[in-house]
Amino acid sequence: MLKTELLEIIANGENSGVEFKRDDIRPEQLAKEIVALANFQGGRVILGVEDDGNITGVQRANLEEWVMNILRDKVHPLILPFYEEIKLDGERTVAVITFPQGISKPYVLRDGGAEKIYIRVGSTSQLATREQQMRLFEVGGMLHSELMPVPRTDITCLDEARLQNYLHDVINDPEIPSTAQDWQQRLLGLGFLVEAGGRIYCSIAGLVLFGKHPRSYLKQAGLRVFAFASEDKTYNASLDVILDAPLVGRWDFSSGKELLDGGIIERFIEHASPFLCQELPELDSGFKRGTEWFYPMEAIRELVVNALAHRDWTRSVDIEIGIYANRFEVISPGALQNAMTIEKMVAGQRSPRNTIIMEVLRDYGYVDFRGMGVRTKIIPLMKRYNQAEPIFELTEDYLKTILPAKFQKV
Repeated sequence: MLKTELLEIIANGENSGVEFKRDDIRPEQLAKEIVALANFQGGRVILGVEDDGNITGVQRANLEEWVMNILRDKVHPLILPFYEEIKLDGERTVAVITFPQGISKPYVLRDGGAEKIYIRVGSTSQLATREQQMRLFEVGGMLHSELMPVPRTDITCLDEARLQNYLHDVINDPEIPSTAQDWQQRLLGLGFLVEAGGRIYCSIAGLVLFGKHPRSYLKQAGLRVFAFASEDKTYNASLDVILDAPLVGRWDFSSGKELLDGGIIERFIEHASPFLCQELPELDSGFKRGTEWFYPMEAIRELVVNALAHRDWTRSVDIEIGIYANRFEVISPGALQNAMTIEKMVAGQRSPRNTIIMEVLRDYGYVDFRGMGVRTKIIPLMKRYNQAEPIFELTEDYLKTILPAKFQKV
């Protein structure tokens, strides 16, 4: 790091990715800051600088060895940072410890026989709440939230007709359960039921895929759909509905593929279609008015399926779909999973958050077999049909995807 760059960082003060410390702090204090930054987006701990930005320099002998021993003994899993010492003048030297966002979250401080999880909140490091810990475990691949039990549920909350349809007609299972005990064992094996505390519950995956009324037990299940005639939210919504249904439909495959009972995706299309197109003013040769769509419907469908398949189930908020005069917008709760970024997603990298849900949707043909719908469907369809690309906005709380309309509604 150049001296000028370091001085600029110090002048800007502490923030979510920068922490100042003297080099006489206790080992557990340094480990706490490193853990919190690694659990967020990585950053720098600069030793030899006061909280107010006053540069005092480092005094400790063998500072690099001291830092590395702290990382080895008090931070788990092990982090290997980039360590450098920068001379600012003849008397003052500053040490900079730099590390990227951790890929093995959650990182913990081990001290006094206990393990503590810290996260970065603004320019401070704080103990993670239970919900924040769950998200860190999920991001690190140590918690699969789709396999969590849903309180107050049991096997009767699942739609037997859909389950029969899935086993018999979709995946062609040669052995369909014939007794209640057989069904329970099969669904436990598939991950649609889970055992907890000596009881059998629906898993999140089982309930959202095949539940009769998923939202009755899991309030973040389903879709919240708005439609507005303007470019912004107003009090006069043309559509404001919460859809509560299993993800998958029930199908008849005896002669082709006929929908018998739609799931939430089909019900969304039914409710939203009137707001995604308009009638043409001219009559065709059959004296009927044609329909002009604001978006490629396959891109809309793919985007909604992706939101349902990849959402963070530890977040107790709805997926929100907004239809506006100039855009179609989907807000999916939670940051991207497993160190995924927008750039990686657009490039076609695959990293499903909810593996069971994703595989079942793939069995039905709801998702692209390759799992690359953003790259192979949404982006090229939007370019070809709307001459525009989707817009992605990512925060720690949600992923927002915007599809610009082909033309303004009239």
